[in-house]
Order: sequence, then C-alpha cells, then structure tokens
Amino acid sequence: MSANPTYVFVHGSGSNSFLWTPLMRELALLGHRTLAVDLPGHGFDAQYPTSYQAPQDLHALAAEPSRLAAVTLQDNVDHVAGIVRRVAEHGPVILVGASLGGLTISRVGNAVPDLISRIVYLSAWCCVKLPSLADYLGEPEFAAQMTVTVPPVGDPAALGAVRVNWRAADPGFLADARHLFMADATDDQFRVFLNTLQPDSSMAVLTADARVDAATWGTIPRTYIRLTEDRTTPVAFQDRMIAEADELTPGNPFDVHSVESSHAGFILKGAEVAAILARLA
Repeated sequence: MSANPTYVFVHGSGSNSFLWTPLMRELALLGHRTLAVDLPGHGFDAQYPTSYQAPQDLHALAAEPSRLAAVTLQDNVDHVAGIVRRVAEHGPVILVGASLGGLTISRVGNAVPDLISRIVYLSAWCCVKLPSLADYLGEPEFAAQMTVTVPPVGDPAALGAVRVNWRAADPGFLADARHLFMADATDDQFRVFLNTLQPDSSMAVLTADARVDAATWGTIPRTYIRLTEDRTTPVAFQDRMIAEADELTPGNPFDVHSVESSHAGFILKGAEVAAILARLA
C-alpha cells in the first residue's frame, strides 16, 4: 500500500479517457499516479456509424439506433466502482469527474464511500435537491445562460441517445459549438477537440436519479473546481450545486477553487488544474 493517492478520472458526455491526457501528463510530471476511465460504450467501445464517416450520410446517421440506449447510469457506476476497488488495493483514491461525469462519481460516492479519499467535481454535475440532469435543465441558473445550443441529429427518444454530428463543417455549427464548449481555444485547437468526441450520449444516463446521499457520499472530503467562463454548465449553476451540497452536509462543505476556463478549456490549462489537484494529495 502506498501513502500516495491515485487520481481516477471520469469523463463526461460524448467524451472518453482521451480527454484527460494533458492533465494526466502534468500530474505525472509532478510525480502522481493517474488512471482515466472509459465508461461503458465509450473509448474503443464507442459506436461510430459508417454514416458518420466521410462522405457522411446524414439521413442514415439520423436513423441508426444507438448502442448507448442500453447503457444506464447504474452500468457506469458499477464499472467505475469496480475500478475504484482495484485501485484502492494500492493506496488512496481521489475520484475526479468532469461535466456529466459528475453523475457517475456522485453515485459511486454513494456506493463505496470508504474507498474514496476525496471526490473532485471539475465543473461537474452534482444533483442534490432534484433527481436528474434533465430535471435541472429548466432551472433559472441554467436556462438563462443557454443562448446558443447545438442541435441533435435524429430523434433522441427514438435513438435512445442524444446524437451530435461533431464532424459537421457548417461554419455556423462550428461557431456555436466553440462558443458553448471551448471559446478560449483557437479554431485549430477546437477542431482537434471535436475529433476526440463520439456522437452519442445515453438518454438513460441523462434522466437517471443521480442524487447524492448525505449518509454515504456526504462523508467523503470533496472539492469543486469552478470554471468561470463555462457556458455549458454556467458558473451560477455550478455555485447552486455547491450551495445545495453544502446545505445537505454543512459539516463537510466543498473545498472550492476557480479556474478561468471554458467548459472544455481546462485541457489547455493542464498545469494550472494539475497544481490544484496535486495540492489535494
């Protein structure tokens, strides 16, 4: 058993373990162990339909059922909890989630609190008073900021997933997507980021009950890293989630840090984020 922690990273919607490479590199240079998880149906298990390749067949892309329709939040939780159990055999675990990955790490915290030394939300969802991400979408702190959206391909209810054509070349789509996700990147950097994404996100995960449990999750030391230029999870909404969690367990509040970054821009600021995480060890 080592006294030094291992950082276990959980990605968000449409993403995979590749997201964490710049941050893991910086932590490795500081002498820390890291492990990035691919959730079920992500990474090399992701579905990239032939219609998504070039030349694209948008009609077929809109109709092909998603394999992620069968993937639930509980599947994600079971997968990550299993990894946490294995990592915990070697020393402390710091569990880190970004964006939608917050739903998974919250439920993992409910399930195996004794195996997690600290849980870290990187502009990530932390459901406290309302059950799911879908329930929070209409709340004023969230809805007021969503002046730009990226439209899905096909009918999410029919596909079982929200599908986005990240390979679209339309200038308007690219401008809106960059505004939402990575406004602090150059056009070239943003296109690199888009090419790490997969098209589908499970509807079952978006609508699942992801509330934290004060008796289990609430006992774990926790950190929230606010991204102050985030237009996907607005900072006012990040602050609401922090406040709701602190109200639930006032004796164990969030340790809060801030980074001037867009939703995905933190991967361009790996050294700054890694410095915050390293101090948690």
